[in-house]
Amino acid sequence: MSDKDLNTLFLHGLKDINFAEHAILDALPKMADAASSPNLKKALEGHRRQTEVHVSRLDQIFDLLHEKPVRVPCDAIQGLVREGDEVVEKFEGTRALDAGLIAAAQAVEHYEMARYGALKAWAEELNLRQAADLLGQTLAEEKQADLLLTQLAHERANPAASH
Repeated sequence: MSDKDLNTLFLHGLKDINFAEHAILDALPKMADAASSPNLKKALEGHRRQTEVHVSRLDQIFDLLHEKPVRVPCDAIQGLVREGDEVVEKFEGTRALDAGLIAAAQAVEHYEMARYGALKAWAEELNLRQAADLLGQTLAEEKQADLLLTQLAHERANPAASH
């Protein structure tokens, strides 16, 4: 049991978020295709490109730790992706679709922000400065993506869904 320390937890967390980021890479094109708003499509496509950068940063961190970029299946992200699929299935062709897609995307963003926040704090505690910096960059980008989604919801998607 003594080998289950913060370092082990940190590595497990990296494997978890690595799985999540790859699942998100698969889900974002489907969400973008389903979106009716050009601005939402653009935001989701942009976040896919950004997610590719996040995966690259994770690869760098695994490299720094001399570990393989393994993925540990994550039930939470799988559930959030399924929720997004359900929104598309149940609301496709309706005015509420984009509002639902934004909510689903924000649920994913909030999961990522929680994970990246914890990982950054753990990297700092473990004195893994480069890893902490890379994780901090990704955390900041996830927060920006969430803010953009909030803006899109307030300006267009939610008002359109309510009429």
